[in-house]
Amino acid sequence: MEEKKDLDQLEKEIIEIDNEKKQEMFGKMNKKNSLILISLFFILTVFLSSGFGALFGFLAAHSNGNVFSAIKKGDWIKDFSNMEKNGLSSEQAETVKQKIIQEDSATIDVVKKTAPAVVSIIISKDIPLMRDYFGFPGFFGDPFGFEEPRKNNQDNPEREKQKIGGGTGFFIAEDGMIVTNRHVVEDAEAEYTVLTEDGKEHPAKILAIDPINDLAVIKIDGNGYPILSLGDSSSLQTGQTVIAIGNSLGEFSNTVSRGIISGLKRNLTAGSDYSGESEKLTDIIQTDAAINQGNSGGPLLNIEGEVIGINVAIAQGAQNIGFAIPSNQIKRVADQVKETGRISVPFIGVRYIPINKTIQKENNLPYNYGDLIMRGNKVTDFAVIPGSPADKAGLVENDIILEIEGQKIDEGKNPKSLTDIITSYKVGDEITLKIWHKGQEKEVPLVLEERK
Repeated sequence: MEEKKDLDQLEKEIIEIDNEKKQEMFGKMNKKNSLILISLFFILTVFLSSGFGALFGFLAAHSNGNVFSAIKKGDWIKDFSNMEKNGLSSEQAETVKQKIIQEDSATIDVVKKTAPAVVSIIISKDIPLMRDYFGFPGFFGDPFGFEEPRKNNQDNPEREKQKIGGGTGFFIAEDGMIVTNRHVVEDAEAEYTVLTEDGKEHPAKILAIDPINDLAVIKIDGNGYPILSLGDSSSLQTGQTVIAIGNSLGEFSNTVSRGIISGLKRNLTAGSDYSGESEKLTDIIQTDAAINQGNSGGPLLNIEGEVIGINVAIAQGAQNIGFAIPSNQIKRVADQVKETGRISVPFIGVRYIPINKTIQKENNLPYNYGDLIMRGNKVTDFAVIPGSPADKAGLVENDIILEIEGQKIDEGKNPKSLTDIITSYKVGDEITLKIWHKGQEKEVPLVLEERK
């Protein structure tokens, strides 16, 4: 009996030990499972957060907040059902539409309003014919004289009128007055035809050419033409949006490009494709709006549709570097031609060289700025032109012009040349020059006359 009792007791102890081990084991398993579940829940939460974050970020970026505004209104189910029904293509189409309406509407409005006033200028000229050889025009000419010259021009059977180039312009008066670049219409032997937006061609005549700036005014017959208004270029800011319209490459009329003002008060020397000559352009606008050959003479517009410049040059070997003459320079020319039918440019009548530190040192001068009046290499290259305003005011060779109306003549960071300052005035204006004359500074009054 005692042995049986001992065995029962031993069995109970074994069962208790076994139960304790099982509880311990299940406790560890539950703890491990809990950690796994927590880890899985955390990973799932991060994944879902990232997924929805990316989704809503995509929708926000591509819908200008329309989806979120729809959610606030309770229309989000409809929006998502449309996406689910049509896929992203419908959403992308709507996104493009919204962007065009919201972001580009101002540009579109400007182009619609101003494009009718922009014209293409076709340059034509009588040029020698190239004879055909084996059916290829201009291929090595006709060395054996097998073909007769084409007789398209009765006066000269060896010549015919051909298009040799193109440019752009825009109306500044309803009676057909158009402003463009001087280099577009500088060939006196060429003929110029204006192509308006309606596709009609009009023969043009040259009214006036600015001898200083790269500007010219031409005219076509008719009346009631749409015109562009000239804005104030003195208030321009680097970074503001601009729009260029022009006859790109002389083939694509009213081509539109958009960009920003990249820089102001630039100075450069530009060459002409037609004459091969070059000129110095000062105080001009730099833009990254695409400007190509043929855009010359076209308007550079602000977002209000005002002309703030006239496209004049591009930087060779560079991308998206174009230049425009400021509208305030155009105003002076346009107003003169409207009032008098011509462009009159003031001058004082001196030959000079700008002074810098090098010239100051070489000539032992008291100033490192200003313009030194001096004669040229020829006997007829007078330092002061006889009978000119400078001559009448008593200026002589070796005088130094330091200031004009308080504006310092300097080659520094923001250069102001004598020509720049003089051309900002009108013929007949009286100005005061500060000069260095025979060792003394003095002020000299002078009346501007017209350059002949």
